[in-house]
Amino acid sequence: MASSVRSGTILLFPTIGEIFAERSGILNLGIEGMMVIGAFFGFVAGNLTKNPYLGFTVGMLAGGLASLIFAFISITLKGNQIVAGLALTIFGLGITNFYGQKWINTKLAVPAHSVAIPGLANIPVIGPVFFNQDVFVYFSYIVAIAFWVILFRTKSGVYLRAVGENARAADAMGISVDRTRYFWTFVGGLLAGAGGAYLTIVYAPFWLDGITSGRGWIAVALVIFAMWNPLYAIIGAYLFGGINSLQFQLQASGTTIPSSLLSMQPYLLTLIVVIVATFIVRAKHIGAPRELGLPFFREER
Repeated sequence: MASSVRSGTILLFPTIGEIFAERSGILNLGIEGMMVIGAFFGFVAGNLTKNPYLGFTVGMLAGGLASLIFAFISITLKGNQIVAGLALTIFGLGITNFYGQKWINTKLAVPAHSVAIPGLANIPVIGPVFFNQDVFVYFSYIVAIAFWVILFRTKSGVYLRAVGENARAADAMGISVDRTRYFWTFVGGLLAGAGGAYLTIVYAPFWLDGITSGRGWIAVALVIFAMWNPLYAIIGAYLFGGINSLQFQLQASGTTIPSSLLSMQPYLLTLIVVIVATFIVRAKHIGAPRELGLPFFREER
């Protein structure tokens, strides 16, 4: 269960980031690209400085800067968001493959370690699972709760949802649609980079080409599963984290199930979740933001 939390944290960061980007009307399918960029540059920075916390910060910033490429194309140039996102994914995988050759199979010099929270870590069952983790997991708890508060309990959240639901009305109210979308796309990039950096700094502290292995696409599916709610994203991320951890533990135990079948479990679950979540969303009349994927053209007054 503790391993499920660590594995789920890789997905929790980018899922929350994508929730806020989509809430503003931006469909960024470049999560995989931003994650692998954050994973690579975070790993390199952590190795060179021998400081995993600095490496994590660099990975976040790398993901954020990569998101600005997508933002410029989709928001400023009004380009197709789906095409721009796919291009960002290809770019991220390509650039990390090119510069990462000499780092392949290199282990992180100083990996991050778990830090037990006094008192809370001693709670039966829950304590060792949730409160005997590394500081990045604790940071993910704070991010999930804080972003839920921002989305549903603050004026900034109201403005964000207004932009995603009716950009013209938001613009008429004096809200800068482009600025709002730029900001939350950048935040989404930061969190995607955080997920990637966590992968190579804590969960698997070494570098391999394409180490994210499609986790960015799982994060896209989790946004639907979470119904664009940061708290529900916690459940989805840990569920997928548990399935991912389970397949590795079964392989290590010497099960007779072919490893290829075990490796496909998370992606098979992704398909099932998307189908089930779609039916739930329709039944509860919870739809995606109305402006999702649509460029905003401001009318001249």
